[in-house]
Amino acid sequence: MADEPTDTSPPPGDTCLSLLERARSNDPEAWRRLMVLYRPLVLFWCGRGGVRGADADDVAQDVFAAAAAGLSGFRRDQPGGTFRGWLRGITRNQLLMHFRRSGRQPAAEGGSDAWLRLQSVADPEADSDPDECAEVGQVYRRAVELVRGEFEERTWQAFWQTVVEGRPPAALASEMGMSPASIRQAKSRVLRRLKQEVGDLLS
Repeated sequence: MADEPTDTSPPPGDTCLSLLERARSNDPEAWRRLMVLYRPLVLFWCGRGGVRGADADDVAQDVFAAAAAGLSGFRRDQPGGTFRGWLRGITRNQLLMHFRRSGRQPAAEGGSDAWLRLQSVADPEADSDPDECAEVGQVYRRAVELVRGEFEERTWQAFWQTVVEGRPPAALASEMGMSPASIRQAKSRVLRRLKQEVGDLLS
């Protein structure tokens, strides 16, 4: 059997703080990664509220400025305290401010339906929206890509094939030249790293 996969993730001392904790300490790289994860979702919420194009870009900029100012007060142990829900509430507030500044109601096809869509931006039941579920799925995929470069290709493929493709380790062993146990270990290493980096955002 070939050698076990090499775990090339950074030493524990380099990753003891999660992405959210690093953002709280005003780490520019952490904020860049947060925006990679969540800006497309904020733009989706803007579009659902009737704001698109350059206006949506402006609102998204305001959303992240407000998030940076208020992140120290965000707590996941509060009722409904998910980062996505918190960011969705900020987006709704920024959309309302956008409409107040422009002196108009939400402008989108459907008139009052557009206003209802804006109201739903902060509605927890919006998770049942299949379009939003698809957008949230993309957040998870972007989170996975954030840590991909920290692992050798075979370790990554063991994770990807078992977790994303849903293939059992026993079926992959011969194909990958690894024992089922080493495939499971590789999968666990990537999942552990992903949870360490962004688990407090995606839980």
